[in-house]
Amino acid sequence: MTLADQILFEDNHLLAINKLPGQITQGDKTGDPPLAELVKEFLKERDGKQGNVYCGVIHRLDRPVSGVVLLAKTSKALSRMAEKVRTREFEKHYWAVVRNAPPQSQGALENWLVKNEERNKSYVFSSGRPNAKLARLEYRELAVSEGGYHLLDINLHTGRHHQIRCQLANIGCPIKGDLKYGAERSNPDGSISLHAHTITFEHPVRHEMITITAHNPSIEKMFNL
Repeated sequence: MTLADQILFEDNHLLAINKLPGQITQGDKTGDPPLAELVKEFLKERDGKQGNVYCGVIHRLDRPVSGVVLLAKTSKALSRMAEKVRTREFEKHYWAVVRNAPPQSQGALENWLVKNEERNKSYVFSSGRPNAKLARLEYRELAVSEGGYHLLDINLHTGRHHQIRCQLANIGCPIKGDLKYGAERSNPDGSISLHAHTITFEHPVRHEMITITAHNPSIEKMFNL
């Protein structure tokens, strides 16, 4: 799949990509080229631009996660969208495939998370403590596969480190393939079965509501969607 095939939405201000598992949104210690840099090079070549191309990261996805990533093509769009993310005027829904059924078919999770930098892992606590951040999400069960996996829709209210992975594992529902948070085995491609399915937001310039959806053929096939 080429980068052009991954584009879900584009105008003069924003560009949305259906990120593949393994791609990184921003640079990290691996030194692998991040998605933002790949997009810059793609736009420069496609549009025949001579100077620098602007590409700002509005929000991130973990490396093994797939789905919608929204990028800004102007600094104005980046600052306005960053404010929407900060004030939670940016709705994100994820699909999570888990082996175990959640305690109820739908519910809300609220925990305090503490990130361990050395292990690159977050831990759940029931009450606040130093360096803890409040994490909230809502979930509802969408389907059950023939193999007994459960598909959950996650409405993410806060954007903490490994939040969905950590909070679902805490209720006995580790995400398929997520060895770090308790899955029994990895996925063959090294991904985890967590997919940023839709984002909804008000356009920073046109001020119209936009919803962008990223399909995931493997999950759709698993649950006959």
